[in-house]
Amino acid sequence: MSLLRIGNASGFYGDRFDAVREMLTGGRLDVLTGDYLAELTLLILGRDQLKDPATGYAKTFLRQMEEGLGLAHDRGVRIVTNAGGLNPAALADALRALAARLGVPVRIAHVEGDRLPAPDGVLSANAYLGGGGIAAALAAGADVVVTGRVTDAALVTGPAQWWHGWGPEAYDQLAGAVVAGHVLECGTQATGGNYAFFTGHDIRRPGFPLAEIHADGSSVITKHDGTGGLVDTGTVTAQLLYETGPARYAGPDVTARLDTVRLTQDGPDRVRIDGVRGEAPPPTLKAGFNRLGGWRNEVVFVLTGLDIDTKAALVQDQIEDAFTRTTSRPAEVRWELARTDRADADTEETASALLRLVVRDQGPEAVGRALSGAAVELALGSYPGFHVTAPPGKGAPYGVFEARYVDRSEATHVAVLPDGRREQVPEPVRTRALEPVPEPAPPPPLPAGPVRRVPLGRIVGARSGDKGGDANVGVWARTDDAWRWLVHELTVDRLCHLLPEIGQLSVTRHMLPNLRALNFVVTGLLGEGVVSQARFDPQAKALGEWLRARELDVPEVLL
Repeated sequence: MSLLRIGNASGFYGDRFDAVREMLTGGRLDVLTGDYLAELTLLILGRDQLKDPATGYAKTFLRQMEEGLGLAHDRGVRIVTNAGGLNPAALADALRALAARLGVPVRIAHVEGDRLPAPDGVLSANAYLGGGGIAAALAAGADVVVTGRVTDAALVTGPAQWWHGWGPEAYDQLAGAVVAGHVLECGTQATGGNYAFFTGHDIRRPGFPLAEIHADGSSVITKHDGTGGLVDTGTVTAQLLYETGPARYAGPDVTARLDTVRLTQDGPDRVRIDGVRGEAPPPTLKAGFNRLGGWRNEVVFVLTGLDIDTKAALVQDQIEDAFTRTTSRPAEVRWELARTDRADADTEETASALLRLVVRDQGPEAVGRALSGAAVELALGSYPGFHVTAPPGKGAPYGVFEARYVDRSEATHVAVLPDGRREQVPEPVRTRALEPVPEPAPPPPLPAGPVRRVPLGRIVGARSGDKGGDANVGVWARTDDAWRWLVHELTVDRLCHLLPEIGQLSVTRHMLPNLRALNFVVTGLLGEGVVSQARFDPQAKALGEWLRARELDVPEVLL
């Protein structure tokens, strides 16, 4: 068959609502995908399902289909989405009812088998499945395929496997589709969104990305003509580094070698991806376990003008004293002082610092009334200028996410076809245990010369993100000379010096020379994951931008 033109209209649950219409009407597509799931999303859907067992899926998608089903049918576009969340069968039924009401003759299938037995206290347990169930559903004539927890890239590998007829051991082709899928999965992050070098580009409303995937697994990342944003090797590099780790990028269908990826600018807003090599997938599946960890609350005290540190010490002493006078002191009390104030400021806001108090406990009482009483009662008897950004409320439950690896036999991957038949997806022909890729020899360092102290971001880009309790920071250079400097300069020790918050944690560096990139994995920075809201930046989204703002002695030839 000809190349597959596959687009994405959602990078998360809550993404731009009208993106489905934009993608279906903006140009030719064969398949439209939507990624709605994340670690936090599954916790949200799990809590929905506790209230109503018939829910557990992304309701936004169903509303989008009120218009999207007809548009897709008229244009011959297949739709593939993981919006089924914890209950893909229920979403498939809801879509059938919607299609009947609208009079749109579409065939709907769903994929299941990702849900695992949940141990006591676990709200949801899901294995990450591959694209085989999606491919089987499309081969059976499905116009819409709804899944639960598949890998984000599976939304692309499944359609590509079906379209091009790849077998389970077409590792290089499947790996190429995994890389294309990883670029598409976060929507406009591939088209200029959240991009380090955003200045000078119109990214007020970036278009959503699409990939042209060839039979050999190579692809071109682009977007519909006339849409905003940009697609260049920088935007694609940034997304390739997002939430990844070692050079071996393992998935249920194939292990893609990120160190083999080649990017080439193929024209305006077109980036070619080729050279990707693949290997047999690992013998285990990644699985995510979400549970409710307890209750949390917070209050932010505003400290204005002089004696900021002394004011902070006073209110901390007062709160701690109040906690000793109650029988329900929170089990965890955490303070953070953000010195956002400036000397001789010309506005009150810029003269103020923020003191953030976060409390956690197994029960709601200790983070609700105990905190609100301690904070509010200080209103007239604490530091001068006392006020808070908002009074503390009753507190809210927080979650804990844990990634585990389970034997493939624990998940039964099944495609439920449009006619109701159930087709089990076979296990891989062979598997291969993951091994570290030896770090390649770096290029020679730049010759010695004059340097200037400037922010690192003057010459490199970065993108960071979360994987459970770990964070990654991908850093890339835009020229060969900058890469020669970066690979020798930005060691693990230097990174820990620039970002003191990670200094006591385990940090691993991975080199990706084809991308002129380094990828650092910081173990444990995010505690028990984004669902626990343990850190000021709970998903490490801005960790890379903090790094780019740190100053180093940079060779003047690079500036």
